[in-house]
Amino acid sequence: MSLPELNTHPSRLRAANHLRTIASLAVLLAAVAILVWGFGRTGERIAVLMCVNVTAVVSLMVFCGNTGIVSFGHGAFMTVGAYLSGILTMSAGLQRSALPDLPAWLAGHELSILTAIPLVSLAGLAVAVLTGGVIARLMGASATISTLGLLIIVHSVAISAREVTRGSQTFYGVPRVTDILFVLIASIIFILIARTYRESRWGLYARAVRDDEDAATVLGISPRRARLIAWTLSGTMATVAGALYGHILGAFSPASFYLGLVFAHVVMMIVGGMASVGGAVVGVIAVTLLQNAIRNLEGGATVLGATLPEVFGLTTIALGLAILLVIWLRPQGIVGGFELGPGADASVLRNIARMTRPADAPAPASEMKLVASGMSKSFAGVKAVIDVSFEAPTGRITGLIGPNGAGKSTLVNLMTGQYTPDRGRAQIGEVDLTKLPPHEVIRQGFVARSFQNLRLFAGLTAYENVLVAALATGVTRKEAHAATMRELSAFDLGDIAGMRAENLPYGARKRLEIARALAQEPAILLLDEPAAGMNPAETDDLANRIEMIGRDRNIGILLIDHDLKFVNRLSSRIVVMNRGEKIAEGTPEEVRADAGVIEAYIGRGRTARAAEHASSTQDRPYPTEGVLA
Repeated sequence: MSLPELNTHPSRLRAANHLRTIASLAVLLAAVAILVWGFGRTGERIAVLMCVNVTAVVSLMVFCGNTGIVSFGHGAFMTVGAYLSGILTMSAGLQRSALPDLPAWLAGHELSILTAIPLVSLAGLAVAVLTGGVIARLMGASATISTLGLLIIVHSVAISAREVTRGSQTFYGVPRVTDILFVLIASIIFILIARTYRESRWGLYARAVRDDEDAATVLGISPRRARLIAWTLSGTMATVAGALYGHILGAFSPASFYLGLVFAHVVMMIVGGMASVGGAVVGVIAVTLLQNAIRNLEGGATVLGATLPEVFGLTTIALGLAILLVIWLRPQGIVGGFELGPGADASVLRNIARMTRPADAPAPASEMKLVASGMSKSFAGVKAVIDVSFEAPTGRITGLIGPNGAGKSTLVNLMTGQYTPDRGRAQIGEVDLTKLPPHEVIRQGFVARSFQNLRLFAGLTAYENVLVAALATGVTRKEAHAATMRELSAFDLGDIAGMRAENLPYGARKRLEIARALAQEPAILLLDEPAAGMNPAETDDLANRIEMIGRDRNIGILLIDHDLKFVNRLSSRIVVMNRGEKIAEGTPEEVRADAGVIEAYIGRGRTARAAEHASSTQDRPYPTEGVLA
């Protein structure tokens, strides 16, 4: 492939991403223009606050939207940013009277806001790295609770550190910024950073981990590192957003950045759609307008001739109702999972698939073997795998069969690091796979796998599912795009490359999982029931593709499936397991004639009848109709 051809689809995707970024910016600019030119000074004040909220909520989305973890801890970063920027920019005379006990290294700087912001961002980066080491290890509700703990800790420290923050009293003397142009430029920069990160290598990794951590690990992605990078960038951005918010207020206390503000930002993110930057922008605009409308009614008002009483906390009630309605009527938010913009994924990727020649097939794999030696594993005393040994070399398809519960998938999980064996090991050459963490097993470049149950990244497109696998091998983005197109073409997925994986037909999803594994260019491919649930035509088509790929690329394939006709057709050698043990190994003909295999599949009581049936039917090579055929 020539370099211009190789560049074709990355440039088209960049163009589509630029359109989405422009769409988010256009929505913000339109809202600001309407407020400033339509409502005068009041509208400008609302627009200034809205732009600062955009910086805060986009910061929040960088972590929450890409990892799926809702954070309440970003108020802690905003607290740090507001107080630090306030101290750095405060006039020396006012600082001496308001903060007489301020440490000398913090006192008397009188920096401009633009000079203070880089220092604030460095402080935010330090706090994010220190706290992210713990939070990145957690997921789901545990991670969310830990972020709430961070908010509570920083809030308590801010109240206690009176010599720096004046405690719970008002911290005053902070230079105010009411320039709409300044905060608008800041919000635009934040949107650009968030969009760039979302489409970057690490943004894709974080979204893959969000959708299925185990599947991402199998691709060689470190979930902790992906979450840590998202947290660090998000926390740094939130610290700067806090500084901007503090300069808007001019005077504030620790309560200004506590649960009320954090709750409002979370509502904005969820209402707009936490999975996209455009959703964060739309959510801020919608909720800001709602807040201001409700706030006018909070002190009592006359609406359509009816006098409404004063209701303290009406704004908070309205926010709660808003988030409940969105979760009920549209769980993905107003924007949903995709970004705003005319560069629709489906059409762009469909054109790429039709107009771009895929990368050439990888060089044939060199001769090597996946060797399992004496592998054993028990779960709570139940022996799932018992002293199993076999080889799966390159250039050959090795079948692994056995009744349900025989231990086949457990064995594959042992060889790829999902489980740690009690005894034994799996090796390729001198590399002991059982000694490596799961994400490093795949990064060695020897092994890739599919799962018994589909483990696609539901929130990513078919194209992104394969692209993230290619990127995880460490290649450049251009090479990853080319490899992605090659695998999508090999499995006839080009026309649906822009569809989200969760919306694909079942057969296409099965093919996509194999294409994703092949994008890592493994020497050994482990396929765990690839034909399960497919109709006969789909199974035959898949068999043809697997045969061709194995032959053309000289890779070794370990094939697990309950469709014994499918396995017999493809495999030159078959390993049979039952109740955790290997009971037979040989050619398909030898395995079909093995008495232990027959007994494992059809039971001891029917073995004699099957043998009698086979001896009376000389031209039938199978023990019994439909069982091992």
